Amino acid sequence: MNGSSFMMEGIRVKYLFLLATSLTFATPGLAQDGEVEDLKPITGTPLVRNEAITVVASGTAQPVSQTGQSISVIGANEIIAVQGPDLTRVLERLPGVSLARSGPLGSQTSLFVRGANSQQVVVTLDGVRLADVAAPSGGFDLGTLMTGGIDKIELLRGSNSVVWGSDAIGGVLALTSAQIDGVRAGLEYGANDTLTADATLGTSGNGYGVTVSGGHVRSDGISAYAPGTEADGFRQWHGSLRGYASLTGNLSLVAAARYADSRVDFDGFPPPTFSFADTPEVQTTRQGSGRIGLDYATSAIALKLGLAYSDTRRDYFDDAVSTAPNFATSGRSWRADFSGKADLTDSVTLNFGADSEWTKFSTSFDPENDARLSSAHLLLGYHADGLHLSAGVRVDDHDRFGTHWTLGANGSYELADNLRLRASYGEGFKAPTLYQLYGFGGNVALRPETSKAYEAGLEYGNRSGSRHLAVTLFRRDSRNLIDYVFPAGYFNTGRTRAEGVEVEGGFALTDQLRARLAYSRIKATDRVTGRDLPRRPRDLANAGLDWETPVAGLKLGADLRLAGDSFDDRGNFTRLDGFGLLTLRASLPLGERFELYGRVENVTDTDYQTVAGYGTYGRSAFVGVRAKW
Repeated sequence: MNGSSFMMEGIRVKYLFLLATSLTFATPGLAQDGEVEDLKPITGTPLVRNEAITVVASGTAQPVSQTGQSISVIGANEIIAVQGPDLTRVLERLPGVSLARSGPLGSQTSLFVRGANSQQVVVTLDGVRLADVAAPSGGFDLGTLMTGGIDKIELLRGSNSVVWGSDAIGGVLALTSAQIDGVRAGLEYGANDTLTADATLGTSGNGYGVTVSGGHVRSDGISAYAPGTEADGFRQWHGSLRGYASLTGNLSLVAAARYADSRVDFDGFPPPTFSFADTPEVQTTRQGSGRIGLDYATSAIALKLGLAYSDTRRDYFDDAVSTAPNFATSGRSWRADFSGKADLTDSVTLNFGADSEWTKFSTSFDPENDARLSSAHLLLGYHADGLHLSAGVRVDDHDRFGTHWTLGANGSYELADNLRLRASYGEGFKAPTLYQLYGFGGNVALRPETSKAYEAGLEYGNRSGSRHLAVTLFRRDSRNLIDYVFPAGYFNTGRTRAEGVEVEGGFALTDQLRARLAYSRIKATDRVTGRDLPRRPRDLANAGLDWETPVAGLKLGADLRLAGDSFDDRGNFTRLDGFGLLTLRASLPLGERFELYGRVENVTDTDYQTVAGYGTYGRSAFVGVRAKW
């Protein structure tokens, strides 16, 4: 190999490592207690505010109580109460969830649901899949998604590929953007010179509604390399649009779009030595996504037809002043979808759908390649006398690995008022990514990753009610996991198992005081070696108190996050110590339209890591103001 070839190969390895972090960090409405409408939701969009309605179970709106799957829904009021732009601080309140971040805000952030690899979780925003199809694992980096403009979060824990197709091995995270009639805005400033500004404007009339959101986040950050002295900053501009227009009494045109431009500094290569740790390198990410469609609904049938697009482009620079990237990736996807729900009788429903997705990717070293995945599914449901049963089948056809069938079933039975027994069986699969097929070490003979998941639980009330308690036992076995085998390339070699118990509860102790808790015991292991999967603590807990004092509407809150020990590597040689983080929050209304708020994160200034060698924030204080019209 001549000198030029050797240098190019070194650059390839360097930036392929950065790309691989997405794999390594993986590997009609019902009134609810505590639901406060601070802004009037637009008519015709009941899913935005209602915390008892979900779409992740069947793909269409249904009460959470009518499914046997584990689903948590977080509404706008809870997102606002948590404060700040960091979406992960909201997600970590849920059971079965752990997160790993390689440095400051905006850095690569991975979500593990019940011990599944982060790329095995479907992430959607307003029905659009947000996966980066140019990443080696094809997952979505949560570090690029802020809370601004988001009004609802749904998390399904467990395999559900019958409805959601590829990637739904660990679960589904569905986000819904705001759709309001009014104006709301916020400004926050705090530690590390962090500034967050967001605004949302919405209007509606007879048969139409449109909402526009935008925001900016910037921070000096901290050193991505834990012992480093030079801070690595982050900045992002983001904007979104969501709207609808009634064409006839039953037919509506719907549309949604999002664009985000992010820039984050990171330390040198290779880890953990970071030989250039005080000379920051830069990653920029431009993400665009959107969907336009038609919705048709009568009393007996609902149909949806749409076309979605998602584009992620990343550039890597050796320093902050470079104008030409040393490495670049581009991933695009187009998805045509059709789905519906029909009431066959008073108690029998049929959900159905079909879609076809075309994906393309390229990098500085890899020419453009593409793949097609087409599918169809049926889900039959029975709902009567407190008994809710659903079972379905899906068929997928991939132009590389062929045809794959997926099955699933779940049920819920009301034992007493507000008390239900639920159980589910779900299968999941994940198609090989374009990078795994055609990139460095690619293998066109790869088969899809697959899973079988079982769970059973008992639940009282619902998460947004005055009293709620849920206990769930679960197990998931995954096979044919795709790993990079050095130096040969990608192969189906992995087998894992995740099993454990989840507990989630919320209680109104008085009219002004509410407590919540979430605990998970998860044993996620590699069935080939018997070792724990990396960066997945066996014990996770989150608890909190919210108190509305009798003094001028002052609200006080506290959140405690506990994580047990884990390992940073597959060989279980590098231990990550467990930790506890305490956050204190407060908010005070200033008249009817303004609210002053503030918080202190990591009150005890705990030193901890979620990825070995990468820095985390110490004690940090923030103050902000919100307004609404």
